[in-house]
Amino acid sequence: MIGVKASVGDSVIIRGKSVGNTDRHGVITEVKGPNGEPPWTIRYEDGHEALCFPGPDCVVEHKAQPAES
Repeated sequence: MIGVKASVGDSVIIRGKSVGNTDRHGVITEVKGPNGEPPWTIRYEDGHEALCFPGPDCVVEHKAQPAES
């Protein structure tokens, strides 16, 4: 995925690619690329951690930024 950027703490959903495969949910724990670009280390719900080079089945949900006063 070109142009995808993320930060530590952002949520990631990897969509199931075929019938019967469930989505995988995780949180980015480390960003290894420059300026938020992949690869990222992701901790999944089951505690498993893996290096991720996201494809078109990956959705990044950015963590909420605190409002400026």
